[in-house]
Amino acid sequence: MKKIAFLFYGLFYVLTTSAQVDSTLISATDQVLETVYLSGNKLKDFSVGQTLNHLPDSVLVRNRPMLTAVLEYNTPIYFKENGLGMASSPSFRGTTASHTAVLWNGININSNFLGQTDFNTINTSAYDNIDVRAGGGSLIYGSGAIGGTVHLNTELDFKKEFENQLYLNYGSYDTYDTRYKLKLSSEKLSFRLALAHNQSDNDYEYEMREGKNTNGQFRNLAVSTALGVKLNTANQINLYNEIYDSNRHFPVYYLTEVPTKYKDFNTRSLVEWKSRFAGLQSNLKGAFWTENYKYFPDAAKEEYTYGKAKNFVGKYDLSYQPTNQTLINAIFEHKYTDGKGSDVQQETRNISSAGVVFKHHPWDKFKYQLGVRQEITNAYGSPFLYAVGMDYEFTSFYTAKLSASKNFKRPTYNDLYWTNSGDPNLDAEKSDQIELGNHFKFDNWNFTLTGYYNDIKDMIHWLPSSNGLFQPYNEDHVKTYGGELLVNWEKQFDNHVFNINGTYAYTISKNQETKKQLIYVPYHKATFSTNYNLNRLNVDFQLLYNGEVYMRSDNDPGQILKDYLVSNLQVSYRLGQDNAYILGGKVNNLFDTTYENVRRYEMPGINYSVFVNLKF
Repeated sequence: MKKIAFLFYGLFYVLTTSAQVDSTLISATDQVLETVYLSGNKLKDFSVGQTLNHLPDSVLVRNRPMLTAVLEYNTPIYFKENGLGMASSPSFRGTTASHTAVLWNGININSNFLGQTDFNTINTSAYDNIDVRAGGGSLIYGSGAIGGTVHLNTELDFKKEFENQLYLNYGSYDTYDTRYKLKLSSEKLSFRLALAHNQSDNDYEYEMREGKNTNGQFRNLAVSTALGVKLNTANQINLYNEIYDSNRHFPVYYLTEVPTKYKDFNTRSLVEWKSRFAGLQSNLKGAFWTENYKYFPDAAKEEYTYGKAKNFVGKYDLSYQPTNQTLINAIFEHKYTDGKGSDVQQETRNISSAGVVFKHHPWDKFKYQLGVRQEITNAYGSPFLYAVGMDYEFTSFYTAKLSASKNFKRPTYNDLYWTNSGDPNLDAEKSDQIELGNHFKFDNWNFTLTGYYNDIKDMIHWLPSSNGLFQPYNEDHVKTYGGELLVNWEKQFDNHVFNINGTYAYTISKNQETKKQLIYVPYHKATFSTNYNLNRLNVDFQLLYNGEVYMRSDNDPGQILKDYLVSNLQVSYRLGQDNAYILGGKVNNLFDTTYENVRRYEMPGINYSVFVNLKF
């Protein structure tokens, strides 16, 4: 109760101090402009040569609320999930979990201890949309942006608006999903509030063996606010705040095992000042965010291990547009971290970086960008980064995209400062990659076919040392390569509206010493979704295919998790004069597929939910 009180105190504090196109695949090619413009959105401005996958609010609300569910059914990213709602880690283009950077309104929030984000600790209800960009992004987004980046976006607009949205969902296993959003804005002020609560007994029946998913219950609560104030035509201040609190019990395989649990309590605050002066556009951000976790080896007892860190980030972007076809952007960033844990000695570290990106659009059909960045710290060795990209529109229906970059991932607190085992002399992991994209657009179809190659060196691997303890080494060398396909089609016939989206990924990810595929990286992954709308009726169908994966690094054919195909069906109906009320139901795992995402962690069979979505 104390934490719940703290959550709403934080919300009250923010309040008192403050006084669609439904398409899941939008390529960067579709955003080609005749001239460069200063939008302040670095993701769109500097994604030349790469493809964006845009997930609007309508897609977020049709999926389970956690980030894993949204992305696994709508992107090529593969997820390893230790049971429904449990620890979840991505493999983006065959890379490891720490090679995907998660950005909250432009700030990298990957864990200092593990170097990654648990995608089941992100409730998507707080965001207006999510963007996914495959490929390297360390030039702008820093550590971990090797496989790709995931961008959690809260949008502030300045138009007269007052809207409330309440989403209530109840489903199998006594599952509750409650979401509330408030939008309030005028020509000078814009305010957003989002509340989300998700909980479940999660005690589904097993099919592979007798029993239920024991000790699998979870609950999480998220509070998010955003406030934008236009001071005048040239200056705008934005404030963002977020609090996340969760409690998850980890399933036990044998009833004789001791039940465990895990608690997360994370806070994020960001102030942003956007301004224009003398032909320049300035964007200054100051962020403070914390991560706190507690692991209870016995859920019935109060003893726990922990990790906690405080982070201060200052980031400054200065853009100059000397001509309509040219954009120059300088990036300066400093991060201060103070972290410690039960097995991690308390340490502080300062990391500074500076970079510059040049973008040129010499004629309508061609544009390119060049960029460099250097990070400065005494905590580890960091490489000099570069990125180049170009788009060329050969015809109205075909555009070629090419990019190459060097990216990195810094050593984590666990790698550097683990008691008696961490190595403070580690270097950052380094990645050299290149990709070629082909975008086709004709009639109502969009196809994007991309081939890529990624060479990752100095990967950190924990190995037994001469003293018998495991220690980290810059040991592994991995090469990943493959192809991705994104498909989108939308068509209206009278009152009938159809939409189809699909993704396919073929991935090779091999350790260069053993020549074996990395564990939990499927060769094949595919998704398909279709949406049909007729007047007030809406039908959604989703399909997810994950190919088989190796569970051992020696690729033992006897240690393979078999492939699986899972589908979901949702039907809803709009009511009210303005179609403001939606009633619906959803069937997850429609054909009752029996499957495991991680060995010993069976996923639920067919299950159901009903919901109401109210706008007023």
